[in-house]
Amino acid sequence: MNHNSDGEAEAASKSLFEQLGGEAELRQIVGVFIDRVFNDRMIGFFFRNADKERIKELEFQLAAEFLGAAVKYQGRPLRQVHAKHPIMGGHFARRKQILKETLESCEVPESIIEAWLEHTEELRPLITPQTGSDCDPVAVRRKFEAT
Repeated sequence: MNHNSDGEAEAASKSLFEQLGGEAELRQIVGVFIDRVFNDRMIGFFFRNADKERIKELEFQLAAEFLGAAVKYQGRPLRQVHAKHPIMGGHFARRKQILKETLESCEVPESIIEAWLEHTEELRPLITPQTGSDCDPVAVRRKFEAT
């Protein structure tokens, strides 16, 4: 019997959530990630009035649902939540970089990192209207002056 094939088949039948290690592991990763985001010089200011524990819980729900857990995101729609913030493409890219570094430092398997980052990129239109990673403060100012 080829044990490699059995192990690969077993891993393939498990959700990404299970492959990651389940709830405790994901909560630990999300905790590290959100702490880093809140303390980041480039994007932390967006969270200065936010409840860190609430953000950790909502981020856990989003990630768990994406990763295949029987968990549903209970927050407001992402587009609605982020619309009031002047989030530019560069801010989005910075958050994504912090996520990547956190996943790597927590030794998350590469296949899960790739899937998670791809999913994050798919959420971009809900977070910022900018498709690239440039910061265009004039465009953002115009957007908020119009509202």
